[in-house]
Amino acid sequence: MLLQEYHSKRVLARYGIDIPRGILALSPSEVERAARELGGSVVLKSQILISGRGKAGAIKVANSPEEAAEISKELFGRTFKSHLVRKIYVEERLEIDREMYVGIMLDRSKAALSLITSSEGGMDVEEIAARHPEKIKILTIDPLYGLWDYQARIAAYNLNLPRELITRATAIIKSLYRIVIDFESTMAEINPLVLTKDGRLVAADARIDVDDNALFRHPEVRELREFTEADELEKEAAKQDLSYVKLDGNIGVIANGAGMAMATMDLIYVMGGRPANFLDVGGGASSQVVRRAIEHILKDRSVKAIFINIFGGITRCDEVARGIVEALSQLNANVPIVIRLTGTNEEEGRRVLEEFVKTRNASIYLASTMEEGARLAVELSR
Repeated sequence: MLLQEYHSKRVLARYGIDIPRGILALSPSEVERAARELGGSVVLKSQILISGRGKAGAIKVANSPEEAAEISKELFGRTFKSHLVRKIYVEERLEIDREMYVGIMLDRSKAALSLITSSEGGMDVEEIAARHPEKIKILTIDPLYGLWDYQARIAAYNLNLPRELITRATAIIKSLYRIVIDFESTMAEINPLVLTKDGRLVAADARIDVDDNALFRHPEVRELREFTEADELEKEAAKQDLSYVKLDGNIGVIANGAGMAMATMDLIYVMGGRPANFLDVGGGASSQVVRRAIEHILKDRSVKAIFINIFGGITRCDEVARGIVEALSQLNANVPIVIRLTGTNEEEGRRVLEEFVKTRNASIYLASTMEEGARLAVELSR
């Protein structure tokens, strides 16, 4: 779960990392009032969960409260990369001498955290990494021992700061590591970490991504999840512990395993269709989970057909079939459902579905392969 910038900065402040003064605003009048309180010259930062906000035009600079209000009128209600701006974080404008990068990320290939620093940061950090990889320094943090003091100090020296600021930079890096551990984050970065002209190190922007699988241990973080009207289906899915992402197509997808779900979506694209969602019921899915998944997808009015693609390893195909029958027995499903079952108890699963089709005349189509199922789902969705 990626936190909004203003939430991330509040976390940083709790851990002793300096942040600019800022006020959250929900309207142009609030923006003007905040700008006046912050001294007039401010930065307007759209609170949307995308990367590259600066280049996209979602961050603007204003020299007066009146100008801030006018600029905010252009930002509120505007969409950047399909994200609607509803909140603007009004922040004091810093006098910046240099921009740097500090981040800690989970490196799954090493099963360890990586501490990443660069003496250059800001909007162009990706370009810096591509053109000047030697400026990006990476240290692996041993999960058995954690971040050693000497590693934090080496990383601080990599920022090419004046000697008198090394101790402060080391403390910031150690605090960032503490945040990652305490919040069970897969990523926490300060980009840019700025050196101001008066010699302070300030986190001008920050991103913290908390592992979704750890959210049950962090209810205070889970409550920060923000939903818009367009996210209502995702909000409802989260309450039911369904791994669901809404997309813009018209073919509902249910699969067991993230890889299977993505492969199913890819195949639908290949066949000329567009998936309406990503929904992973997970390994060992029970009939109740499958029933909830079908009920949830049927709430999406854009869905014209559903493709259920199950590989029975831990998951039993007969359990999946019973979940489908339970859902369709209670709901008025007015869309065709294509089902591909293969693996554990496949024959029993097919028998359960065939019996249901005979007695209820349901619009269920059984496919032998993924390709057949995807092709049929695309045809039925038209």
